[in-house]
Amino acid sequence: MTTLTIVVRYFASARAAAGEEEEKVQLPAGASVGDAVAELRRLHPVGLPRVLDAASYLVDGVAVRDPGRSLRDGAELDVLPPFAGG
Repeated sequence: MTTLTIVVRYFASARAAAGEEEEKVQLPAGASVGDAVAELRRLHPVGLPRVLDAASYLVDGVAVRDPGRSLRDGAELDVLPPFAGG
């Protein structure tokens, strides 16, 4: 397999900046979370990069601290901007 496809789900201000709730993104095989974020910046150059700078990420429901974490085909990447309140 030379590519993989992930599902990116956007929440709150990330959804507004991307202009959609979710999308499928193709990446090279062996791509990492950092690679996916770079591709999201390329796909949505207006507004979303600022949100991505402050966002946290979940892969298949698990928080990601290491942008070098590899992604598998079919993975779900959640983009979670900082939320107000508590």
